[in-house]
Amino acid sequence: MSKSIMVGTTLAVLGLGGLAFGAWQVQQQERGPEYAEIVGVEALTRSVETPREVCEEVVVQVAPQAAPSQGGSRDPHRVVGTAAGAIVGGLLGNQVGGGSGKKLATVAGAVGGGLAGREVQERVEARQHAQAAQSQAPQTTTRQECHTVVETHQEPDGYEVTWRYGEVMQTSRLDRAPQGDRVPLEEGQPNWAAAIPAEG
Repeated sequence: MSKSIMVGTTLAVLGLGGLAFGAWQVQQQERGPEYAEIVGVEALTRSVETPREVCEEVVVQVAPQAAPSQGGSRDPHRVVGTAAGAIVGGLLGNQVGGGSGKKLATVAGAVGGGLAGREVQERVEARQHAQAAQSQAPQTTTRQECHTVVETHQEPDGYEVTWRYGEVMQTSRLDRAPQGDRVPLEEGQPNWAAAIPAEG
């Protein structure tokens, strides 16, 4: 085979290849860029827990301090009051009258004074018992009580975008929501930065 035939054949092959490539480019230009349709955008959130301390004033009962046990009266028969009253009454009665009348007045004064002294002692002890019982009643006061509560709130956590190209449906997770209803494809993958805004 001559050299000129080989050169001619090579040029013919290269020419056909160039024609084919040119035809492919023309076809691509006619088709234009490809787009995927954005069919859904869902905002994602995550739960964030924040603890904080809460304090409030609470009314509480305080047990009274134990008083010394008084038990019953140390003088249940009121002997001290009766004796003291009798002495005072006898002295007063002794000041009245003279002779046998003076003796009768002294005896009567002692008896009356004894009864009066017994009554006085009984009233004094009753008042003391009432005061002791009142001091034993529970007292109320307020105090501050604190506890920790946990508050939960939702924070944005990106977006799940569903897109479709032809019959194929896929999802992508993005930090920001795309602007528009379609997105150009580059090598089969969406170019999210170039999402086209929706018309209208």
